[in-house]
Amino acid sequence: MTNLVVGLTGGIGSGKTTVANIFAELGIELVDADIVAREVVAIGSLGLTKIAQHFGADILNSDSTLNRAKLREHIFSKPEELEWLNALLHPIIRTEMLKQLDNTRSPYSILIAPLLFENGLDRLVDRTLLVDISPEQQRNRTKIRDSVTAEQVQKIIDSQASREDKLSKADDVIDNHGERSALRNKVVALHNNYLKLSNNT
Repeated sequence: MTNLVVGLTGGIGSGKTTVANIFAELGIELVDADIVAREVVAIGSLGLTKIAQHFGADILNSDSTLNRAKLREHIFSKPEELEWLNALLHPIIRTEMLKQLDNTRSPYSILIAPLLFENGLDRLVDRTLLVDISPEQQRNRTKIRDSVTAEQVQKIIDSQASREDKLSKADDVIDNHGERSALRNKVVALHNNYLKLSNNT
């Protein structure tokens, strides 16, 4: 593993992906928790095999991939099934993320995790970086980007830790209310700081 691991998080529509891409342009390797979560239920994976055994073969699509809509139906009204699924997948996801971080070779690496604090993933990193915007901007950006209603966006915002909670826990915060050019300057400043920190660890 590289010396320093930074956990990057932020609410829906905050600009996490844009920030992550700027770090990547600066030569920093990324591990994305959402991508890992998809990988651990890919065809042939242990995760998918266990899910099919538990819920039955009809949880799979005709091409043997996971039918996510059916899975959501199964766990939506049954908290015990959601608990079972989390107990299965969270350790697998955590192990795979740590393996991928261990294989990074940049001066420091970044773990992108929308639910960094909610899922306790901040324990896996050395520093946490929050991309912050107002709930109003979250709603506006997400409505435009994903073509969803304000109510749908609000439900997602409500399901995540509050803005105040995340701000209180984050080591570093990027205010993303402005233009992309200003955002890049903020990322570069943090990048230089992380390089210094990684040299000192």
